Amino acid sequence: MSAPTPPRPVALREENLGDLPADVAVPGYDRSALRPAIVHIGVGGFHRAHQAVYLDDLARTGETGWGLVGVGLRSPEMGQVMADQDRLYLLVERGDDADRARVVGVVDRYLFAPDDPEEVLRTLADEETRLVTLTITGTGYRIDPHTGEFDADDDDVRADLADPAAPRTVFGFLAEALNRRRRAGLVPFTVLSCDNVPDNGAAARTAVASFARLRDPELADWIEAEVAFPGSMVDRITPTTTPEERDAIAAATGVDDRWPVITEPFTQWIVEDSFCNGRPPLDRVGVQFVEDVAPYKAMKTRMLNASHCALAYLGILAGFSTIDEVLADDTFRAYLEHLMDDEIAPLLPPVPGVDLEDYRRSLVRRFSNPKMGDQLGRLGRRGSTKMPDYVFPSVSAAIEAGRPHQLLLLAVAGWMRFLRGYDYAGNDVPVSGPLSERLVELAREGLTEPEALLTERSVFGGLGDDAGFVAGVEVALRALEEQGPREVIALYLGLNVERDLDVELDVTDRADVATAGAAR
Repeated sequence: MSAPTPPRPVALREENLGDLPADVAVPGYDRSALRPAIVHIGVGGFHRAHQAVYLDDLARTGETGWGLVGVGLRSPEMGQVMADQDRLYLLVERGDDADRARVVGVVDRYLFAPDDPEEVLRTLADEETRLVTLTITGTGYRIDPHTGEFDADDDDVRADLADPAAPRTVFGFLAEALNRRRRAGLVPFTVLSCDNVPDNGAAARTAVASFARLRDPELADWIEAEVAFPGSMVDRITPTTTPEERDAIAAATGVDDRWPVITEPFTQWIVEDSFCNGRPPLDRVGVQFVEDVAPYKAMKTRMLNASHCALAYLGILAGFSTIDEVLADDTFRAYLEHLMDDEIAPLLPPVPGVDLEDYRRSLVRRFSNPKMGDQLGRLGRRGSTKMPDYVFPSVSAAIEAGRPHQLLLLAVAGWMRFLRGYDYAGNDVPVSGPLSERLVELAREGLTEPEALLTERSVFGGLGDDAGFVAGVEVALRALEEQGPREVIALYLGLNVERDLDVELDVTDRADVATAGAAR
C-alpha cells in the first residue's frame, strides 16, 4: 500500500489564516486597526526577521498604534510577493531542538519607491508617520570611513539634487519629506538606523543633513536642530532563504509562502533613548532603551561580526560551506574561542549588564547551530567594508595597547588570500563589494608580499604604515601560502596536529609566533 499523499500547503493569505496548521502562530490582532506610524526603508530578510517581528510582538499585546509601512528602493520582487500574500509572511525560528513558525502581520502597506516616489513622499510627510527606520547596508550611507564626511559624488545623488520631487536615494526621500513637514509646520519624524555601521545614528545624521545642505542650508539647519537620529545595535542571524529551503519549509509547516524568513531564536535590539516624535513602547517586548549604545555596538561588531569575517574567509579557503561546519572542527573552534577571549574581549569597553564570557559562549553556541546552515559566502560579502568596520578596530586597539593580536592578523591574511578569488584547489570563490575588482588585482600582485594591497588607504587607512602590522600580516600570508588554514591556525595556537608543519618563517617570525602562543 502506498503512503498517503501529504496535504497540499495552504497559500498564505488573509482569508486562509484560519486554515493554517494549529502549530503555526497567526496574528491575533485586528490588522485593520493598525495605525502605520513607522516607515521602514530597505525591506529585506533581516528587517523581516528583526524589527518587524518586534512590532508584530507589540501589536499582539494589543498596542496597534505602531503599524508598519515597508518601502523598497531596488527590487520589485518583494512588493509582488507582499501584495499577493496580503503583506503576510512566515517566520521560521530554527532552534537546537525544534522549529517554530509564525505569521507576521504588522506590515500595513508596502511601497516600491521607483514605481511611485510621490506616494512614498506623501507617506513620509504624513503627520501620522513618527519614526523612519533604515536597513540600507553600510555602504548605503556614503560616509567616507576616514574623513567621516558624506560622499556626494554619485549620479543618483546629483539627480536628487536636481529634481527633489522625484528622488532615487534614501537621502533624497528623507530630505524632501522633512522639507515638506517643515513647511507644513509639522514635527519631524525620528530617523533610526538599524545597520551594522560604526555609530549608525551619527552616520544617518551626517548623510541626511549633508545631503540636505547641498540643496538648502536652512533645511539642513532645521534637520540638525529638530530631527533625532538615535543609534542602535541589532542582532539576529538571518541566512538567505534559498528556493530549496522555501520548498522544504512549505512541506514542513503546511504554509505556502513564496518568500519565508529563516532565523534563530536569539534576538537583540538596543536603542539610544533619543526620539523627537514619540517613542514606540518596544521595551514591552524586549527592546532595551539605553543612554549610550556604543559599548553594546562595540561588543557586537568586534565579537560577532569580526568572528563572522574571520571564519568566513579562512573557512571558505579550507573548503567549508557553512559556519556550523567550520565550528564542528575542533581547531577552528579553538581559534574562535581564543580570538574572542584573548585578543578581542580584553580591549572592549565595559558593557553594562553583560558578562563577556557568557556572551562569547552564546556566540559559539549560535554559530554552531546546524539547523541554520548560515552560508560562509553570505558572511564573506562586502569584505572591503566589513573588515575596516569589524576587524581593524580591534587590531588598532591591540597595537596601541601593546597586546597580542596574531590571530587577528591571521584573519586579515585569510581575507587577503580569499581576495585572490580562488581557493587552494583553484576553484573560483566569489569576491563582492566595493573596490572588489581592484582589491582582487592587488591581492594577485602580491602572493606573499602584501604591501601592494596594504597601500589601498580607503580600506586599510594608516594600518598599512605600521611596520609591525605589515610584518605580521606577511608572516601569516606566507604561512597560508605554504599550508592550509587549519594547519596554520594550529601553528598559531601551538596545537598538535597530524601533519608536520613546515612553514618558511625566519627566526624572528618564529619567535613572534611562539610569543603569541605563550601569551595564551
